[in-house]
Amino acid sequence: MTLVVAALLGSAYMLGRSLIPDQSQRHSSSVTTNADGPHYADQPSGGEPTGVPSASASASAGPAEAGQNGSERAAGDDKLFGAHTTTGSPRLALTFDDGPDPRYTPQVLATLREYDVKATFCVVGENAQDHPDLIQAIVADGHTLCNHSWQHDVSLGNRPPDQIRADLRRTNAAIQAAVPDAPIVWYRQPGGAWTNPVASVARQLGMTPLHWSVDPSDWELPGAGKITATVLTQAEPGSVVLLHDAGGNRQGTVDALRRILPDLIARFQLEALPTDPI
Repeated sequence: MTLVVAALLGSAYMLGRSLIPDQSQRHSSSVTTNADGPHYADQPSGGEPTGVPSASASASAGPAEAGQNGSERAAGDDKLFGAHTTTGSPRLALTFDDGPDPRYTPQVLATLREYDVKATFCVVGENAQDHPDLIQAIVADGHTLCNHSWQHDVSLGNRPPDQIRADLRRTNAAIQAAVPDAPIVWYRQPGGAWTNPVASVARQLGMTPLHWSVDPSDWELPGAGKITATVLTQAEPGSVVLLHDAGGNRQGTVDALRRILPDLIARFQLEALPTDPI
């Protein structure tokens, strides 16, 4: 009887193990690929909105958690290490992160062109390398470029300064390969996960750390309506608005942009951030 029970327990254990995914098959990189190009593993990439976190979940995630899990949430002032959160003027700035992307960046550019609005594009180095034509299109339309690290590395600020410097220089080199004369005077840390080393290295390389003041969390795919409502409710003179034109499914952001621009134009002057060193 003992042998029979042991055999049954062993069979049940093996069956249970077979139902658990092999952990070794998971990607170690934060970047995966799909039909649209790279997207970041911390960000949804499906075709349907996922909705927004519950109020209780949002309340439990304090400012000190900014940048964790790749979220583009604004951090407390003491966590920004001097990164700019406003334009420093009554004007409002739209910023687009994680591109360029061949599906969404052209749509964003076309919409901005239609409304004669200039913006700032915080580009990822590997995407700039893969799509130099889109970097050229951004500059040709009069927009400002911003370095957003080589591969959207949220933990970059925790690495040694030499590694941070190499990452930022590699990204700048990819951008400059497409647009040799375009200035790159801004740096935005992925996830807003600022540290003193990453802010300091950016400044040493002639770039001003750039954060934001309005975040509709469009990377969570809340839908165009939610993105629109958040931006229009929170926008005020001097705001820096965080949006995304890559890194996952960004159709909701593209659709929201067409709703946002007429209202913002009526209320504010919109600008691309300056290309002179700050």
